[in-house]
Amino acid sequence: MIDTSNFKKGVCLVYKGDPCVIVSYTVSTPTARGANSIYKTKMRNLLTGQILNESIRSGEKYEEVDMERHPCSYLYNDGSNWYFMDDETYEQFDLASNNMGGDEGYISDGIEGMQAVLIDNNVVGIQMPLAVTLTVAECDPTIKGASAQAQLKPATCDTGFGVQVPPYVESGERIRVDTRDGRFIERAKD
Repeated sequence: MIDTSNFKKGVCLVYKGDPCVIVSYTVSTPTARGANSIYKTKMRNLLTGQILNESIRSGEKYEEVDMERHPCSYLYNDGSNWYFMDDETYEQFDLASNNMGGDEGYISDGIEGMQAVLIDNNVVGIQMPLAVTLTVAECDPTIKGASAQAQLKPATCDTGFGVQVPPYVESGERIRVDTRDGRFIERAKD
């Protein structure tokens, strides 16, 4: 059983009879004494791809989803579907864009560490590694002398993903990005 205190991005649970994955959540603590905290969750139904916005009281428990994970490789996408290969069986499978869970911007050729999520031997999603390496396609030039505060500037990666980077990062550089929150980690050590 999964308690609300164990909620985090990527946790899979059975909600209203369907397997769902938590996309994001916030906790609201009421001011009244004795009142429960409320977890405002954004979940994606793994079977239909539908996004659910639900408010859940603290302490509620949910059943874990019975699923398997298999290492997989990215092959290509055709705009509406993403194609992958199971690294163990070499079977190819596809996922509709609405089942990608917003992780499309992290996927590039040669990505390692992805896992296919299977429920009843059907692929329902992809679990990303904690960090990926992306190439900065374009970013603003560095502003000289603006070092009084920690500055970040917007950058667009070759996958179309937007990220805030430190001023020393230039176009063409490879960077590591955290897939849990989309933040810059470091320059890639290639």
